[in-house]
Amino acid sequence: MIRIENLIKYYGEKAALKGINLEIKKGEIFGLLGPNGAGKTTTIKILTGQVLPQSGKVEIMGKDLFTKGEELKPQFGVVPEDTNLYERLTVEQNLSFFCRLYQCDLNRIKKYLKEVQLDEERNTRIKNLSKGMKQKILLLRALLHSPNILFLDEPTSGLDPSSAESIHKILRKLNEQGISILLTSHNMEEVDKLCHRVAFLDRGEIVVQGNPEDLKLKYSHHEVRIVLDEGKELVERKLSLYDELTADRLSRWLKEKKIKSIHTSEPTLADIFVRVTGRDL
Repeated sequence: MIRIENLIKYYGEKAALKGINLEIKKGEIFGLLGPNGAGKTTTIKILTGQVLPQSGKVEIMGKDLFTKGEELKPQFGVVPEDTNLYERLTVEQNLSFFCRLYQCDLNRIKKYLKEVQLDEERNTRIKNLSKGMKQKILLLRALLHSPNILFLDEPTSGLDPSSAESIHKILRKLNEQGISILLTSHNMEEVDKLCHRVAFLDRGEIVVQGNPEDLKLKYSHHEVRIVLDEGKELVERKLSLYDELTADRLSRWLKEKKIKSIHTSEPTLADIFVRVTGRDL
């Protein structure tokens, strides 16, 4: 679906991308992760034709982006990091304007608003909506022309957990319908929930990529954490999964009814990022 080879981008003397290579498969949700300034937004802007790189190759749906961009752009839906809706216009006016630009059916507006439970807000001015509602409108706007690929730049940044989860549900449903999704985020918990594969971007370079579960297993310490009831207090113990004595100890504590909880200790994606880059998010 998307193939990126040796993509390099400078802003003045500052390198935003230092030769990144990625392949994003059809029908997957792919997360590009990293702290602010890592190069995530630059990557999205290049892939959506907003800026040109100094060098590198990008193929989308089998076509060269830099020579066939005008053919490809109708296949893209883009949700930018900044809310760029017309604040003084209503929800319906905003979406109608873009429907006319895309030359698509105005009846889609009502259909999509109902799907995200915003049909009662269609005559509300954008400036009177919550940030979560605005984010949904941005997403709907990107879907009006039925794109094959969605590019989302920090889609839930600044949203409360409830609003973020509602966006997640919409994205999962869209993906089930066959839409490929590339999203950027510095929220590792979010991408862990959503993404089939992820890549860590740090200082313009891809440092790690893969399936979230595979990465957590690869960087795991392979330990189990047990909380024991020792009578007067609760005590936490960590045991190696590969220690020959672990099974005997667990069996004994279970028979003695001492175990209050037991957990494996895989690292989070945030833990892995710190481990491979030495930097916190």
